Amino acid sequence: MAEGDNRSTNLLAAETASLEEQLQGWGEVMLMADKVLRWERAWFPPAIMGVVSLVFLTTEQQQRFHEICSNLVKTRRRAVGWWKRLFTLKEEKPKMYFMTMIISLAAVAWVGQQVHNLLLTYLIVIFFLLLPGLNQHGIISKYIGMAKREINKLLKQKEKKNE
Repeated sequence: MAEGDNRSTNLLAAETASLEEQLQGWGEVMLMADKVLRWERAWFPPAIMGVVSLVFLTTEQQQRFHEICSNLVKTRRRAVGWWKRLFTLKEEKPKMYFMTMIISLAAVAWVGQQVHNLLLTYLIVIFFLLLPGLNQHGIISKYIGMAKREINKLLKQKEKKNE
C-alpha cells in the first residue's frame, strides 16, 4: 500500500512541477488573484462584484453596439437606395430629374445666401447630432407622415382640376 501512495505522490509532484513550469510567467498574477479570491483586504468583495457586474454590463453594451452597427448599415442602405433612385430618375425621366435638381440647388443656394455660413454650419451640425434622438422618439416619422399627407392632398386636388 505504501508503494502505491509513494507512486501517486511522485506523480502528483511531477504534474505540479510541470504545471508550475507552464504557468511560470503568470505567477504574480495568480498570487494576486489568490489574494483577491480569499478576500485578504476588505474592499476585495465589492471589487469582485464590480468586475463581474461590469462583465455582464459589457454584454449589454455589446448588444447595443450591435444595434448601432445595424442602424448604420440600414442608414447606408437607405442612402444608396436614394442615390440609385436619383440615377434611375435621371435615366428614365431626364426632364423631371433636371427640374428636381434645379429646384433643389436653387433652394440650397437661397438658404446659403440668406443665412450666415457659421450659423448654417452650426444648424447642420446640431441637426445631425439630434437626428438619432429625433428618429428614436418618432418625431421625424411624424413630420414625414404629415408632409406625405399634404403632398397627397395637393396631388388629389390637381387630379380633380384635370378632370
